[in-house]
Order: sequence, then C-alpha cells, then structure tokens
Amino acid sequence: MNIAVWIIQGLLAFMFIMAGMMKTVQYEKAKASQPWMKESSKGLVNFIGAVELLGGIGLILPQATGVIPSLTPIAAIGIAAIMLLAAVFHARRAEYSGIMMNIILLALAVFVAVYRF
Repeated sequence: MNIAVWIIQGLLAFMFIMAGMMKTVQYEKAKASQPWMKESSKGLVNFIGAVELLGGIGLILPQATGVIPSLTPIAAIGIAAIMLLAAVFHARRAEYSGIMMNIILLALAVFVAVYRF
C-alpha cells in the first residue's frame, strides 16, 4: 500500500508542480490556454500557481527526506482545499468540463492525507 501512496503522491506532485510553474513562470502561455485566466488578475493567477508549486513540493519532500514528515499530509489537505475551491470556482463559471478532474485530484489528495496521517 505504501508504494501505491508514493505513486499517487508522485503523480499529484508532478501535476501540481507543472501547473504551478506554468501559472507563475509562463503566465502568458498559460493565459492563452485557459479561459478563466483571461478574466482573473495576474496576481491571483501567480498566487494560485505559487500555492500549487509549494503544495506539490510539500507532497514529496518532507516524507522523502524524513524532515518533518507530518508536513506531507498537511500539504495534501492544502491540495484538496485548492481542488475544492477550484471546483466551486469553475461551477460558478459554468465550466463543467474541468470539475471532474478537480474532484479526482481532490479525492487522491484526501487519500494521501488520510494514509499519511
């Protein structure tokens, strides 16, 4: 079971690190590919990207290094909160196609948090 959780953590971390990098480092490219960014401020998008980036790092680094491993489930809870808020945000904008991915990522993050606590 531990290997499965590590695989899920790795996939979640990869997705959130890539998404965070895209929103912070390549803002214009990300803005062109995602309609909601066109109507949101650059500061909000950069903040979301920074939080996703830190959350992705927090899913792996503490547990892998053994330095304060209790931060890993806390990062997973943070990722779950981001996904819950993203689902609500997209539902309010009637962007229903992306909500299912938000729910799947939320469920995976909750699984990691529960297993790592």
